[in-house]
Amino acid sequence: MAVYVDDAIWDWRGRKWCHLLADDIDELHRFATLLGLHRTSYQGPPKTSAPHYDLTAYERRRAIACGATVCDRAAIVMVARRLRRRA
Repeated sequence: MAVYVDDAIWDWRGRKWCHLLADDIDELHRFATLLGLHRTSYQGPPKTSAPHYDLTAYERRRAIACGATVCDRAAIVMVARRLRRRA
């Protein structure tokens, strides 16, 4: 299983944000716990199209240090589409 992060390009509340996705929902939650994220930060269907967590640029650096795969925008969209098809 793999965990993915895209570039922190989204501005919100004075910070840059990115997305954390994984091949498996359980792996996503385990990795988020490893990063110290709260389960209440999880975003998934039906509210969003793909299960994910939003990360700050700081959290992104920690995710990469813990083994997350860096993806560009096109790659993260492909991961999200694959997850939607599974759902």
